[in-house]
Amino acid sequence: MLQITPHNKQWLTLIVLCLGELMIVLDTTIVNVALPSIRIDLGFSETSLVWVVNAYMLTFGGFLLLGGRLGDFYGHRKVFLIGLTLFVLASLACGIANSQNVLIVARAIQGLGGAVVSAVALSLIMDLFTEPNERAKAMGVYGFVCAGGGSIGVLLGGLLTSAFSWHWIFLVNLPIGIAVYVLCMQLLPRDQTQTDATSHDVGGAFTITASLMLAVYAIVNGNEAGWTSMQTIMLLLLSAALLIAFILIEQRVKTPLIPLGIFRLHNLAIANVTAVLWAASMFAWFFISALYMQSVLGYSALQVGLAFLPANLIMAAFSLGISARLIMRFGLKIPLASGLLFAAIGLALFARLPLEGNFTIDVLPGMLLLGLGAGIAFNPMLLAAMNDVEPSDSGLASGVINTSFMMGGALGLAILASLAAMHTRHLADNGISAVTALNGGYQLAFAIGALFALAGAILSLFLTSKR
Repeated sequence: MLQITPHNKQWLTLIVLCLGELMIVLDTTIVNVALPSIRIDLGFSETSLVWVVNAYMLTFGGFLLLGGRLGDFYGHRKVFLIGLTLFVLASLACGIANSQNVLIVARAIQGLGGAVVSAVALSLIMDLFTEPNERAKAMGVYGFVCAGGGSIGVLLGGLLTSAFSWHWIFLVNLPIGIAVYVLCMQLLPRDQTQTDATSHDVGGAFTITASLMLAVYAIVNGNEAGWTSMQTIMLLLLSAALLIAFILIEQRVKTPLIPLGIFRLHNLAIANVTAVLWAASMFAWFFISALYMQSVLGYSALQVGLAFLPANLIMAAFSLGISARLIMRFGLKIPLASGLLFAAIGLALFARLPLEGNFTIDVLPGMLLLGLGAGIAFNPMLLAAMNDVEPSDSGLASGVINTSFMMGGALGLAILASLAAMHTRHLADNGISAVTALNGGYQLAFAIGALFALAGAILSLFLTSKR
């Protein structure tokens, strides 16, 4: 009988934790190729469809930091298993959803469970691997899973949607989640004594998440309600009030969710703004390019999944090893700026996508540039955020940059999808055919996304350290 040594058990536990994280990463990309099918089946409008993505991203980003703090208080093992259970149950609700409201609410709960799993998985890996070299190897594996998960997600989403239906992109989480839960019960060590109850900031998490959700709702519905309507103005004012409340809470609470003083660190502040700009363009690219390929070019869900595959494979390959070598050779500034510049050029190519687009000539070049840019830029962006902080604050810095990325993606997607819909309506009102007007809206969104990525590239040049 094969005996499992403590060292082997350590790495087996890492594989199980990475499998749980892979399930969370899959859910951020697997949905994109199924969006047109979901829209037709449940009757979503072009603008309300973004809530299928944003409901997940907002709760994920809003509770990412709090999830880590809850793990500190209640125990990493216990909170990880609770988050995993919540995610699996929400996946079941998504899979059997038969209305827009049920799907959106279930997606929001999925995001909450995913935030807890992701935040605590990192803490568990840090607890498991205390020796620096072993920890570096473990984090490399974890990072590769996060980067490569996007490749699997778009392909799996296309396969499941084409072979069965969009419901199965959520139901596939059930066997994975159950297997991870059972294995974690056996492999994860019992939790030790925890910290005091003041270590989590529920008020901060609630106010910042509610503020961003209201802002996104106001932007998404701005076209229908009117940008100067009382509803839009009041929602934006309430969002601003909640943001101010969040800042006040963080200044007064004993253990804040985000200590505001951390933003005085030059590189961390620049990295976070860069993350917001980059995510705003990247998430909109995923969302709108999937719609373009299905609504304009007439691709099937499987064809869309295969179309994304080259970009995601390049992204994963560069994230795993090539990006690290570029950082060692050139520092942080040049790889980050170059990666964002590649992404901006890729989005600019998408901004000229024609009605009768050819994949090889019109779609693939932009896809490759975006995959290359993301693969090069992701690691230096994370390292730039953590470059100036003390080792004891590295987890906080990592959580802040990931939160900025998710929130930037949610707000950027809402803004660009709304502008695309507004421009489409304007063109249609001027007698342009429906599909031409739709394509014109997509082109505008890609062009503005290119400007966001370019702004991030320029801003990254102001980083002060090459370490």
